[in-house]
Amino acid sequence: MRTKLNLALIAGLVISLVFIGGCTTQASPEGGGGSDWTLVIFLVLIFALFYFLMIRPQRKRQKAQQQLMQSLKKGDRVLTVGGIYGVIENLNDNSVVLKVESGATIRVTRSSIAGKREK
Repeated sequence: MRTKLNLALIAGLVISLVFIGGCTTQASPEGGGGSDWTLVIFLVLIFALFYFLMIRPQRKRQKAQQQLMQSLKKGDRVLTVGGIYGVIENLNDNSVVLKVESGATIRVTRSSIAGKREK
């Protein structure tokens, strides 16, 4: 839902900037022109919009996920991306052994841990 809103906002801004850029007066042949600055400002605004609405939030999510992976320890209650609840029994560099409610253990990759649960 949020990404759709961001994309709609970006599309609206692009259309607005194109309309505003098209409404500038034409430069006279002897006086140079202001349309070059309009294009530069337009490109800077588009880049800034993409950075703040798409790139920056993605980096924050990646950083939070990386911190979660580093903070995992034996005994933590976790949830996997597949929806499996479990308790960490063993940790390796690339995998985690989880003990599920039935008492069975399963091995999953570290990256498949979605988050920690409260005890």
